[in-house]
Amino acid sequence: MKYFNIITLLAVTFIIFCMRTAGKIVKGKYFDRFFLIIFENTDYVTAVNDPYLSDLTNRQDGILLSNFFAVEHPSEPNYIAQIYGSTLGILDDADYNVTGKNLVDLLEDKGISWKAYMENYPGNCYQYSFGPSNDSYARKHNPFISMVNIHDDPVRCAKIVNASQLDMDISTNSVPQFAYYTPNQDNDAHDTNLTFAMTWFKGWFEPKLQDPAFTTNTLFFITFDESESKGEPNQIFSSLLGTPVQPNVNHNDDTYYTHFSIAKTIEENWDLHDLGRNDTTATPFTKFLIS
Repeated sequence: MKYFNIITLLAVTFIIFCMRTAGKIVKGKYFDRFFLIIFENTDYVTAVNDPYLSDLTNRQDGILLSNFFAVEHPSEPNYIAQIYGSTLGILDDADYNVTGKNLVDLLEDKGISWKAYMENYPGNCYQYSFGPSNDSYARKHNPFISMVNIHDDPVRCAKIVNASQLDMDISTNSVPQFAYYTPNQDNDAHDTNLTFAMTWFKGWFEPKLQDPAFTTNTLFFITFDESESKGEPNQIFSSLLGTPVQPNVNHNDDTYYTHFSIAKTIEENWDLHDLGRNDTTATPFTKFLIS
């Protein structure tokens, strides 16, 4: 009996600890957490035939967004578009300092927690183009560091973290409500290929899917920045996974979406203000989400 009481006490203590570390949860219309994972430079037809990505979309809580398009070439304008609602006319991968309202402003206005997990990110609001020892980390794949009102604010900038922080956040039930995950340039297929990236992704993702602190009412959004082919139509693989996804016999949503749909989806889920840019006319990918 004494042993049972100790176990019970430990369990209760752990639950209280998790509740405290998790912080306030702002309930969403469709999901309470949005977790974005982005890969690089792959044509839609290549990605949609990948065995692991195909497996994810065909799971009970998975769905393919089969009519999803990037908005520009090369990489960086697509990343900027996701959280700014505009490319600002950017047509290269140079270092930019973007002023004006972005998705973080909308989230913080409603008290919604956020964090950007960047593999091989040096930390301390590092603003150079590449990591100090090699090119594994690339600023062009981190849109948050390009936002002046983030990189000039130490509190905000501290929420751009090395991706190794994610395991600790899961273990303490403190994964934020909006999370953005950028693999390094090997794991995202930029400097390797899709086979390499998906081998890494499966090994990284599958164990985490077993942990409720990571998956509870979480919508996972898996996407690519742009197609490998540099002309039109710039179609990319994107998919949804998680308990907010309504079972769909075809596991397919053929509605037209773009990177601007990301901000629109977040805005609609938490009833946020808009950015006043291309997000205002974008279509949110909520068709097969349970409200």
